[in-house]
Amino acid sequence: MTGYGADDHPHGADRLCEAGDRVYSRAVRRGRVPRDDAGPVPCLLELALLHPDPDDMDWLVPTAPQEVMTRLLREVHDEVSASQRRVGAAVAAVERYAGLAPSVVAGGAGEGTAIRVLDGLSRIQAAMDEATEACTTEVLTVQPGGIRPEHELTEGLHRALALRGRGVRMRDLYTHVARHGQGLLNYLELMGGSVQARTLDEVIDRLILFDRTVAFIPANADRTLALELRHPALVEYLVTVFERLWRLAIPLTAPLPDTGIEGISHREQSIAALLAEGHQDAVIAERLGISVRTCRAHIARLSETLGAASRTQLGVRIAQVGLDGAAGAPSPDPNTSAPASVTSLTLPDQGSRTVR
Repeated sequence: MTGYGADDHPHGADRLCEAGDRVYSRAVRRGRVPRDDAGPVPCLLELALLHPDPDDMDWLVPTAPQEVMTRLLREVHDEVSASQRRVGAAVAAVERYAGLAPSVVAGGAGEGTAIRVLDGLSRIQAAMDEATEACTTEVLTVQPGGIRPEHELTEGLHRALALRGRGVRMRDLYTHVARHGQGLLNYLELMGGSVQARTLDEVIDRLILFDRTVAFIPANADRTLALELRHPALVEYLVTVFERLWRLAIPLTAPLPDTGIEGISHREQSIAALLAEGHQDAVIAERLGISVRTCRAHIARLSETLGAASRTQLGVRIAQVGLDGAAGAPSPDPNTSAPASVTSLTLPDQGSRTVR
């Protein structure tokens, strides 16, 4: 492998180079490849996609695709969780510093103020209308919660239509649950190609960015208080968070990926991961944008599918089939290639169900 190194293959297992993809695919099909085949692609050994055959060191055997996928999804989940924690810390810092500046808290901010507190829905709406009128190129939004109520979609429709009329491009992030709302589908059909929408299991709190120069975030739980942010560093940070989530999200027009476990839906996979983290039903429901009643119905189906007679046993079953790590992680970019083949294993005490 002389002459090759990590710099020659600057990618992860989710974006293999063409040569690496060929060698790994051959190893999966045949069960092993000669060690010499991996010489031009050291990335396969560095990423632990190939490892020496203990029976013959001149050959390399592949890591099972299912194990590779589990590892990738766990890394993605950790990455998004870290981003969400940083966003929470940034918002908390903004609120704290805003409280130290009487001129800002009083709302007497003039043009160009980096942080402005908007107290009351009328002031928030007025500031949003002003930002909409000044916007010329792009709007980025994150919309947490579940199915969008019709009245919320109607409230912002006049702004969205005005933006479309000026050729402004819009990108919206929702939770997967929002896919089931007819109001959202009608809104996107009305807006045509001017709006792109993607979904994730979980998103950060509401965020609206205009032209990457001004951002709006809620400043209290009932959203009657908001922060208007114009500080370049803060806005750039929020744009980076949005772009990271956008890359991991799934287009609304594309189906959610198969969980690979018979009888378990994508939503139940996400619930299983949050249960494994120790969250209560109400917390899980809030994070996924569903009701507590719906959440408990999914948990009951999970228990039945995995053959668990109690919550404790359900936790064990979730760990045994690998739903505690990879599940619940936001799905990878649909444009990212991943190994097509997966292994198969039998669920504990459930002879007819398999992980595919």
